[in-house]
Amino acid sequence: MNKPQAIIFDMDGTLFQTETLLLPAYHRLFDRLREEGLFEGPTPPEEYILSSLGMLLEAIWQRVMPDASEEARLRADALLLEEELAGLKQGGSSLYPEVEGVLHQLHQQGVKLFVASNGLEPYVKGVAEAHRIHELFDGLYSAGGHRTSSKVDLVRILLKEHGITSAWMVGDRSSDVEAGKENDLTVIGCTYAGFGGEEELKGSDFYINHFRELLSLYERSAELS
Repeated sequence: MNKPQAIIFDMDGTLFQTETLLLPAYHRLFDRLREEGLFEGPTPPEEYILSSLGMLLEAIWQRVMPDASEEARLRADALLLEEELAGLKQGGSSLYPEVEGVLHQLHQQGVKLFVASNGLEPYVKGVAEAHRIHELFDGLYSAGGHRTSSKVDLVRILLKEHGITSAWMVGDRSSDVEAGKENDLTVIGCTYAGFGGEEELKGSDFYINHFRELLSLYERSAELS
């Protein structure tokens, strides 16, 4: 186990309990789509959106409302962001237990911390700022902000821009495993969110069932270095 210069985190399902913000916003956006005449029928089951977390937005809407028009999907992009940002201002969303404390400890030990998310830039920054963890990160990278088509490319850009040669990728979805492996990083699979199936994290080097376990892994790597 190598001691990392940096640790790169996924946001949804890793640092942030996405459902605490997403589900109220999800229902409001479909109410608005119906009001605007862009969607008919009941709101698709919550499981559709929850099982899509970690995907790019285009792929999410194809799964959630496959028969909807392109206009409706583009409008859903805008409405979801609008409702989520409003929800962040209102409060009530949550990080996973001990995330803030563990990030502070890693930061104090000199580890460079980053986020690499398939989400939109205002959303990723909004979550970090609302929960007062933004100052702990050396960079908040988003697929929307860097116009990348995969997390593999996003992480590659991050590593190059910061001259990082040794890092861990921490996440809960197959896209995180792929991004880590394709960039020769150690992959830490997070099992506590439960959004994906058992196959989601196949190929991870280590697994954690609670966020605080990440600190133990880092301390062990420091002892071995």
